[in-house]
Amino acid sequence: MADLFDQHRVIDVDSHISEPADVWTSRVSKKWGDAVPHTRIDPGSGKEVWWMGGEPTLPVGMTAIAGFDGALPDCPDTMADIPAGAHDAKARLAYLDQEGIHAQVLYPNVGGFGSGAFLKLGDGELMLECVRAYNDFLVEWSSADPSRLVPIMATPFWDVPASVKEIERCAGLGVKGVLMCGQPQDFGAPALASTHWDPVWAAAQDAGLPISFHIGSGNWADFDESVQQIGIRAQLARLGANAFIDNEKCLADIIFGGVCHRFPKLNFVSVESGVGWLLFVLEAFDWQWRNGGIHHDHPEYDLLPSEYFKRQIYGCFWFEETGIAKAIEMYPDNLLFETDYPHPTSMSVGPASIAVHPREYAQRVLGHAPKETVAKVLHDNAAELYGLD
Repeated sequence: MADLFDQHRVIDVDSHISEPADVWTSRVSKKWGDAVPHTRIDPGSGKEVWWMGGEPTLPVGMTAIAGFDGALPDCPDTMADIPAGAHDAKARLAYLDQEGIHAQVLYPNVGGFGSGAFLKLGDGELMLECVRAYNDFLVEWSSADPSRLVPIMATPFWDVPASVKEIERCAGLGVKGVLMCGQPQDFGAPALASTHWDPVWAAAQDAGLPISFHIGSGNWADFDESVQQIGIRAQLARLGANAFIDNEKCLADIIFGGVCHRFPKLNFVSVESGVGWLLFVLEAFDWQWRNGGIHHDHPEYDLLPSEYFKRQIYGCFWFEETGIAKAIEMYPDNLLFETDYPHPTSMSVGPASIAVHPREYAQRVLGHAPKETVAKVLHDNAAELYGLD
C-alpha cells in the first residue's frame, strides 16, 4: 500500500507553541512589572513555572510532553528539557520534515486556548497589551517559513471593539485564523448564540479568516473540587474527555443562534474535539430542529443544522479508530487531520506503551478510503480553509 504521507502535502491543523520565556517580558511595557507573564524556577520542585498577574499558573513542561516517558502531572522540568521543536521555529520545521508533515496550524498555551487566562491580569490595558504581544510574537515565529507555519491569532474576547480592531490589525500581518473563546459565558460574557458577538463575526468574515473554537477554552474551575476524591490523573483524564464534548455547545450556539445563517461566508473550526461524535450530534440537531418547529420563530433559516455544518464548519481528528470511517464517509469535505504536537495527548512519539506516529495512524485509518477523500482530509480541505499552497 502506497504511503499516504509521501503522496500528499500533509497539513496538521492543530499544534501548539510552548511560548519562550521572553514573549511578554520583551514586548510588554515595563510599567507592569512582575504582573506580565514570565517564568520562574520553583525552589521546591525545581520546575520552571509561568507566572501571571503575580500568581503561578502553568509549569512550562506541561505543554510539551511529547517524547516524555511519563504522564501528567509529571512533566519535563524546564524549557531546556522540552523538545526544541516545541518552542523553536527552526527546530519545529526540522521536526515536520522528520515526520513527513508539510505544514502545521499553530495555537497557544500560556494565554489559554481561548485567551481566558489573560483575565487573571485584571487590568484591561495590560490584558490587551499581552494579547497583542502574543500575536506579534506568533507572526514573527511563523516567519521562519510562512508557507508551513500557520498562525492563528488570539482574541481579547472580553472587549468586542478591541477584538474587531485586533482582527483587522492581524489580518494585515498575515494570520490565517481567529482563536475565539468557546464558552465566553464562563467568564461573565454572553454565550456565542448572542448577537453581542456579531461585530467579531463580521470582522472575521470581512477579513476572510475562519473562527477556531479550541477545546478547553472555558473555565476549568471544577478541577480542584474533586481531585482529592478521584485522584489527579483520573481528574485530568475526565476533564480532557469532557472538553471534547464542550465543543458540541459551540456548534449548537452558532447554528441554533443563527450565526451561520447571518454570516454565510464565515467558516468555523472545532479544534481538537474529535469527529466521531458529530454523527450523533448533527442527527440530534436536525431532529430537535424539526421537532421544535424552529421555522416558526425563524422562517429565514433556510437550512438544517447538518446543512449549515456542511457549508461552513470543520472538525478535527487525530486518535479515533472505531468511528472515523463513517464520519469521513459522511463529511469528507469538513474533516481535518491534526496531531496536537507537543501536548500530553498529542500524536507524538512518547512512552513505548502509547507511542503513535502520525504517518502510521493515517495509513491505518485512511489507507482504504477513496483517494479523493484522503486528499481532502490530509491536505485539500485545510489548504482551502487557510488559503495555503
